[in-house]
Amino acid sequence: MAFDRSDPRAVRLAARSGAFGGVTAGLAAGYVQGNVCILPRAFADDFRRYCERNPKPCPLIGESAPGDPRLPELGADLDIRSDVPRYRVFRDGVLKDEVSDIRDLWTKDMVAFAIGCSFSFEEALIAEGVPLRYVAEGKNVAMYLTNIETEPSGRFRGPMAVSMRPLTPANAELAVQITSRYPKAHGAPVHIGDPRAIGIADLDRPFAGDRIAVRADELPVFWACGITPQAAVLAAKPPICITHAPGHMLVTDRKNSEFAVP
Repeated sequence: MAFDRSDPRAVRLAARSGAFGGVTAGLAAGYVQGNVCILPRAFADDFRRYCERNPKPCPLIGESAPGDPRLPELGADLDIRSDVPRYRVFRDGVLKDEVSDIRDLWTKDMVAFAIGCSFSFEEALIAEGVPLRYVAEGKNVAMYLTNIETEPSGRFRGPMAVSMRPLTPANAELAVQITSRYPKAHGAPVHIGDPRAIGIADLDRPFAGDRIAVRADELPVFWACGITPQAAVLAAKPPICITHAPGHMLVTDRKNSEFAVP
C-alpha cells in the first residue's frame, strides 16, 4: 500500500495496517520520532526515575496512563499497540520475539513510555548541509554499547548505548552546535573520535543497526541512544517488556521545532 511518507499520521496508519514495517529514518521530516518502552505498572516508577536520572540517553517525551494505549500529547489517534513498525518482546530480560503488532499482548497493567530519538535532529543537520550517508543509502544507523555506565534506579541499570554517524571534522563541529539545540533528542554528541575510549572495540560490529564505514577523512561521532533502556531491561528482568525494534520508531505529530531550544 502506498502512503504519504511525509505525513506522520499516514506513517502510523501504514504501520497499524501492516503495510509498512521498515526503518523510519528519513520519514515525516520535521516531526518528532520516539523510542518506545512498555512495562508492567510495578516497574513504571523505577523506569521513570531511570529516565530522569539519565536524560541524555533517555529523554522522556511521553507516558501513558496504566492500561491506556493512547499518548494524546504525541498524536490525537495514536495507538501504541499498533503504530510502531516493529516491536521487540522481552520476557524476564531475554529477547523472545519481534512482532509488528502487540494488541494481543497488551494488558490493563501496562504503561508505555516514549523517549526522544536522534532521528528528530537529522532534518536540522541535513538542512545545514551535514550529509548523513546511512539515510541516503537507506540503512539503519549503527548503534553500540559503551563502557559509560548509566545512573541506576531500582532494578534498572547498565551501559549507555550510542548511535554513530561518520562526519568530517568540520561537519562534526557543526553537528555539535546544531544538535545541542535538541536536548529531547539526545542533544550534543557524548564522544567524537577513538571508539575505544568509550569501550567500543570494533565499529564493524554494531550492537544494533547497520555497519557504516568511516572514511579516511571522517571521524566517528557518537550520540547517546534511546536503545539504552533495552540494555537496562536485561538487568531489571521484568516479566514482560515491549520496545521498538532498533530504527523502527514511533512517528508523532509533534514538530521538532517544538522541542528545540535557542
